[in-house]
Amino acid sequence: MNSRKYPLLDGEVYHVFTRSIAGFKICNNDYEFLRMKDAIRYYQNEKPVLKFSDFLRSGRNQNHADKNTHLRGEQLVNIIAYCLMPTHIHLIVKQVKDNGISIFMSNVLNSYTRYFNSKYKRKGPLWEGRFKNVLVQTNEQILHLTRYVHLNPVTAHLVDRAEEWLASSYKEYISTVEESEKLCQYSEMFDIDPLQYKRFLLDRVHYQRSLGSLKKLLVE
Repeated sequence: MNSRKYPLLDGEVYHVFTRSIAGFKICNNDYEFLRMKDAIRYYQNEKPVLKFSDFLRSGRNQNHADKNTHLRGEQLVNIIAYCLMPTHIHLIVKQVKDNGISIFMSNVLNSYTRYFNSKYKRKGPLWEGRFKNVLVQTNEQILHLTRYVHLNPVTAHLVDRAEEWLASSYKEYISTVEESEKLCQYSEMFDIDPLQYKRFLLDRVHYQRSLGSLKKLLVE
């Protein structure tokens, strides 16, 4: 196996990205997005107390009680921001345990592949090779990257406003979700004022849409 261009180091923050094979639609409804989010929450822990299937049942049978109470083990990664798209996933994560990101991503992606293949009676891989990662070196870069990640559904014209997309951490940043539903840990990097962050994001909507079009042209 070839070594990564950017080695994954403890204490560092990375933009992690993975795409489905041939742009295959891997999340088709709200339940599938929620299951992927639950997998991210569950597998960021090294040794969860419950099996994943029991973890899913526990959260839904307790009237959406705090799922984090079932995850008391050491974390492999801290989730800083995320956006789940129909054909790909963006994550901003901090590695807190040796090889944590690789273990975490392997568990999340393999778990979802098993679920998806079973549900749709298909075989074979679901993801396009191994995930990609880029080191993010400063808190300012991280902050700007969260905006890029949260604007992905708007850039793709899936929604008009970032808060309309349910499968991202944007609502955590603007404080419109219950505390028990929060997944991200970013307070050590920046102090987010919800109203200011919303303005920060809106300031770049049209620019990012034009950038998205340019990137497609460059890829082609």
